Formats: sequence, C-alpha cells, structure tokens
Amino acid sequence: MNTIRTEVEITTDGGLKLLSPLPAWLKPGRAQIMVMVKDDSEQPVKPKRQIPPATPEMLAVRKKAYAELRALGGLRDVIPDPVAWQREIREDVVLPGRG
Repeated sequence: MNTIRTEVEITTDGGLKLLSPLPAWLKPGRAQIMVMVKDDSEQPVKPKRQIPPATPEMLAVRKKAYAELRALGGLRDVIPDPVAWQREIREDVVLPGRG
C-alpha cells in the first residue's frame, strides 16, 4: 500500500477535488482511498487569493507596451503562423475523421 499526502477541496455537491497532481506511478482507474480529516479549527482559515483590480496607471503601462509591440510589427518574426504555433504548443492530435 502506498501513501499520498495531499490537500483536497470539498465541493458543495459533496465531491472531492485534489489540489495537487497525482504521482506518475498512480495509474488511471479505480482505487480505494482513506481520507483523514485534520481538525484545523484552531488555525485561521486561509483566505482565497485576491487579485487586485488594475489601476489606471497599470492599464496605461499595458497599453503603452502593446502599442510598442504593434509598432515593432508584433511577433510575426517569432511566430509567423500563430495557429500552427498554438497546435504545436498544445500538442494537438488530429482525431480520426476530422482532418
């Protein structure tokens, strides 16, 4: 028997969601698991990460950077065919009958 230590999120519908990837040795399929719940009632609940809203200054910096990139001609010299580049990055597989 192997042991995996990870955190899970209990969803509102009663399901469990693993919060870290499974190890490579764990093959897809059914498995029996034992869940041990640690009582953290004494520790404060960790708040969800808040993404601060973009300030007008931040937006101005982004707009300037995009304008400079457009003035340079974009990324055409680096990525001449964006669609092919995306397929390559995502390692798309053409499904049979969908050429």
